[in-house]
Amino acid sequence: MSELNKIALKIISDGKGILAADESNGTMTRRLKDVNINSTPENRLLFRETLFTSKSMREYIGGVILYDETINQTTSSGKSIPHLISSSDTLPGIKVDIGAKDLANSSGEKVTEGLDGLRERLIKYYELGARFTKWRGVYIIKDKFPSKLAINSNAHALARYSALVQESGMVPIVEPEVLMDGDHSAEICLNKTSEVIRKCFDELILHKVDLSGIILKPNMILAGNKSKSKISNEEVCMKTIECLKNSVPSEVPGIAFLSGGQSEIEATENLNLINKNNNTNFIMTYSFGRALQQSALKIWSKNTKDTLATQNTFNHRVKMCSLAARGKWTIELENK
Repeated sequence: MSELNKIALKIISDGKGILAADESNGTMTRRLKDVNINSTPENRLLFRETLFTSKSMREYIGGVILYDETINQTTSSGKSIPHLISSSDTLPGIKVDIGAKDLANSSGEKVTEGLDGLRERLIKYYELGARFTKWRGVYIIKDKFPSKLAINSNAHALARYSALVQESGMVPIVEPEVLMDGDHSAEICLNKTSEVIRKCFDELILHKVDLSGIILKPNMILAGNKSKSKISNEEVCMKTIECLKNSVPSEVPGIAFLSGGQSEIEATENLNLINKNNNTNFIMTYSFGRALQQSALKIWSKNTKDTLATQNTFNHRVKMCSLAARGKWTIELENK
């Protein structure tokens, strides 16, 4: 077992998953504004520190993805954020892309940038305590999209990123997200997501990336949010498993799903069904942002000093996701 494989398994094994706390300052500002909180570095740190000091960190969170601002911050106790996270036997990670930019010659599509200077930034992040990283490619389904150009460009970037990350001794999270925005059917989502993932692995293999030392972070297979042909949770489960069985090489240790616009309950229920029906060798777990944080954020915004109430809400949500990662979630446990 390679050191990278050990790191990947530590993050996602035994019902543990990933807290995606890597929202950019712009995204975090919008979320705080929605709950009438000023978006200052101090408030962003206070909310995140409240989550990072909860008891569920040690029990249910294997890794936390951070943003550049956050990984450089110091907590109220004087510890650095990576040190605080590590003290719960949880691994700190870092988002290293600089965002999705307009793709030249394909109006409306995006390609993720951030490869320039990445090797040097990775050295810095490793020294700060990061042991895994994240890079997100985004794809839209519309007319002839995602185009071959978008699929190939993002796969190439994800592969180059992954090779550099493994060179630095860290595990890359490979996140090709096919957005749920649109009126497409789940069947189209299945076909397009499969194409996207296959191309990603073609490029990862070409770039000699150790597939046993990565974590795949894909979307679940869903109908578009404007689609008239909604599908059941059972169909989401079956199509998602079908996609992964046919697209992901067996060397990959695990898959940590993004919540992708689903509600907290939807994402948890779908993850639970996927695990109850998981006939693959892949670990299937969560790498949720809003679907872990939203309820806690609402409670926190009512009284930012009431740490216990915020943490209790967060602890419940994370426990439910951990149960779902083992196929043991029920609506009765959810409503206890």
